[in-house]
Amino acid sequence: MATAPVSTKMQDLMLKESVMTPRSRARLLVAIALTLGASLAYAERSVTPSQYDKERAVCMSGRSNQDRATCLKEAGAARDAGKRGQLIDADAASYKKNALDRCKALAGDDARDCMTRMNGGGTASGSVEAGGLYRESVTTQVNPAASMSTPATPASAPE
Repeated sequence: MATAPVSTKMQDLMLKESVMTPRSRARLLVAIALTLGASLAYAERSVTPSQYDKERAVCMSGRSNQDRATCLKEAGAARDAGKRGQLIDADAASYKKNALDRCKALAGDDARDCMTRMNGGGTASGSVEAGGLYRESVTTQVNPAASMSTPATPASAPE
């Protein structure tokens, strides 16, 4: 079936009615941009279902350092917090700052030694899974007064 030709007057009328004014076009673009921006921001800060699925799989396999019920509860809480935008992705710099801030509660040599340990000095043992990381540094001090004194004379042996 052939379609009936549309008169040029009708075509002009259709074009005029469908053309948007520059102002309405700008409003539409702003609305689209705001909608896309909001949805991208929400998507970035939420925990993806695959992340939750990975955490749940670790819980179910027994490879976590928690019992299964606690692990599943924590994974669900993390998913929910992510949906509300309450999770942060801390970087290495913020972990370092946190570690050094803990040393500020100490004074004098203790604070200096703490800073040394947090910057990698000394030895570290243990793990988070085992309950904590133990950092140790050993400082040897020589008492100058004791090293300069003369050794005690041995007592004479009885005859």
